[in-house]
Amino acid sequence: MTNTLLAPWDAPHGLPRFDRIKDSDFAPAFETALAEDLAQTEAIADNSEAPTFSNTIEALTTTGEALGRVLSIFYNLAGADSTETREALQREFAPKLAAHSSAIYANRKLFDRIRTLWEARESLDLTDEQARVLMLTHRGFVRAGAALEGADAERMKEIKSRLSVLGTQFSQNILADERSWQMALSEDDLEGLPGFVVDGARAAGEERGADGPVITLSRSLIVPFLQFSPRRDLREKAWRAWVARGANGGETDNRALAAEILSLREERAKLLGYDSFAAYKLETEMAKTPEAVRDLLMAVWGPARERAEADAAVLTAMMQADGVNGDLEPWDWRYYAEKRRAAEHDLDEAALKPYLQLDRMIEAAFDTAGRLFGLAFKPLDVPLYHPDARAWEVTRDGAPVAVFIGDYFARGSKRSGAWCSAFRMQRKYPDVQQPVVVNICNFAKPPKGQPALLSYDDARTLFHEFGHALHQMLSDVTYESIAGTSVARDFVELPSQLYEHWLEVPDVLTRFATHAETGAAMPQAMLNKVLEAANFDQGFQTVEYVASALVDLEFHDGPPPADPMARQTEILEGLGLPRAIAMRHATPHFAHVFSGDGYSSGYYSYMWSEVMDADAFAAFEEAGDAFDPDLAAKLEEYILSAGGSAEAEALYTAFRGRMPGVEALLKGRGLAA
Repeated sequence: MTNTLLAPWDAPHGLPRFDRIKDSDFAPAFETALAEDLAQTEAIADNSEAPTFSNTIEALTTTGEALGRVLSIFYNLAGADSTETREALQREFAPKLAAHSSAIYANRKLFDRIRTLWEARESLDLTDEQARVLMLTHRGFVRAGAALEGADAERMKEIKSRLSVLGTQFSQNILADERSWQMALSEDDLEGLPGFVVDGARAAGEERGADGPVITLSRSLIVPFLQFSPRRDLREKAWRAWVARGANGGETDNRALAAEILSLREERAKLLGYDSFAAYKLETEMAKTPEAVRDLLMAVWGPARERAEADAAVLTAMMQADGVNGDLEPWDWRYYAEKRRAAEHDLDEAALKPYLQLDRMIEAAFDTAGRLFGLAFKPLDVPLYHPDARAWEVTRDGAPVAVFIGDYFARGSKRSGAWCSAFRMQRKYPDVQQPVVVNICNFAKPPKGQPALLSYDDARTLFHEFGHALHQMLSDVTYESIAGTSVARDFVELPSQLYEHWLEVPDVLTRFATHAETGAAMPQAMLNKVLEAANFDQGFQTVEYVASALVDLEFHDGPPPADPMARQTEILEGLGLPRAIAMRHATPHFAHVFSGDGYSSGYYSYMWSEVMDADAFAAFEEAGDAFDPDLAAKLEEYILSAGGSAEAEALYTAFRGRMPGVEALLKGRGLAA
């Protein structure tokens, strides 16, 4: 009987047969697909014909089909619905995948064919897209160490293997700490908490089999608890547990892992001839150099820190008026900031939340995509990997475009955060393939029979991830390797952050922010307050983010620290981080940076992209129409459909006519002088 994972996806709408997949299928399918990919790659390398774009570069794009199918399913499930078996398989697969990748990049005959084509590129009569794929393939091999020889080549293999093991362990340790901690609440402890927090705590207790309500380390539950609980002792306990993830001693402690990862990354960069890992990593990004990143972050740090210090003084006075003496602490900030927001903007999140129903916000994201890009979304009744996940067929003018899967609720088997992924990417070669895209979020699940309610921040997260999904769904390139979000890391956040702006378009909230019980539209006065308060507490939010981005940069731009925690403290003290604000992601749970190479030296990317997203949405504001059809068409043509088919700067300039400065970002965050 054929292993389900190795069979073509023949479920309705070209989906995998999720209902037939068993954990026991993964290991044998993985081994078979790995061997097949290696054989296919070696056949290209051993081809006796002279290298051509077709028999080498295009041929490489068709290898590993089965492996791609197996891994896309496995890693999506391992992140969204982990089990002990899947975690064990992750640990088993990581070094094998690293060795497999090393074997391909170390194949001398294959690299010689690629290099021959690269050196003859001017005479090959390639399309722009083909020339781009050739450049990226050659560059990828060189940066992976294909030109290394002897002991250096062997050491590179060892480093990659070890890094893959460490990244997997780092990620699983955070998940283990999040799963193992909960704080039981008595009925008295619920006093002062709005209904949606109480409901979330009861639902979390039910999910975990507890006797009553609990607070977990899910952001969608712990943040509102820190905002609303009048119990300072419980806020402190919850906050300390939250920031201690990955630093609790024992088997799940990530501090030694972080030190080893940083050391190995620097060694890898030095083997390739770079001064630092940051120099290596940033070479292919829009920023290009550590200095450019530092300049951007420091341009924002000064105004943000100044705003945060002024806000801290106000919050301290509020706290002392409550009879609490001493300094404002990190577990106090959100509580008093929420009180201040309620007072200054007359905005009560408990009153706001019933207007932000999950289902209505999904409709709002879909409707916006319809108005901008002509997309339509039809619910699908198909088997998926978890009962909470749901799917839609995406069409334009009746023609299928993609399948979109949304998986919105927090659970113990899901890693924290929110992300967009693809079970299948778009391509036209060697056959036409439509994408299957998934958004994963961690919103608090409501008690049975009640609607899921979001905070305004949650609603922004939903729009953010859907912006990434549009980047995947509207992709229109020939080769999968440059499809969708296969772009520079500091460009990939542009579509997602740009899409957030449409949540703040009054027309969108007027139509979709309707009360969960009465169905009434959000009152105009409340809508005005929501929009006025959009930049509330930006000092805090900007400082906690930029602090994390600067720590990431300094860790990788220079000698690796023997003690990352001591170095983290040194960096933050040098910046003058306000005492009541912590990094958004402290080193032991900084998954963006240590669970893999994705955002290492690159956590700044959100802000680099924000410079562009603020400027890009300003184009719509200048046109006087957030749904201007000509601008929407340009946005799709040059940003959303282009993938990595050209340099990010060229794509943005084609859309906007120029590159922006940091001023639009500071203005957008309300931090401009």
